[in-house]
Amino acid sequence: MTFSLRFLPSALVDLENAHRFYETIQTGLGNYCTDSLLTDIESLQFYGGIHPKTGQHHRLLSKRFPFAIYYKVQQQTIVITAVLSTRQNPNNHLNRVNH
Repeated sequence: MTFSLRFLPSALVDLENAHRFYETIQTGLGNYCTDSLLTDIESLQFYGGIHPKTGQHHRLLSKRFPFAIYYKVQQQTIVITAVLSTRQNPNNHLNRVNH
């Protein structure tokens, strides 16, 4: 089964924030980060739903950058709800994705 992807506006803001942060470290690194995260997210079209659940959300850990991608499976759609840095307090993640 192939899932379609849908981003909540807050998840798109998360991606923009990740891009902005890494771009301040080195020019071009923001693009690389965003591309890597989007590649991880695109894999959910085929592997959505196999990742461990945290509360009501599945959590995919990014392969190249320290981010957790939180999503829900709704019929044949993967809804990306948040893309959060794993360097944050994990309780902040739970508060964010469960509200």
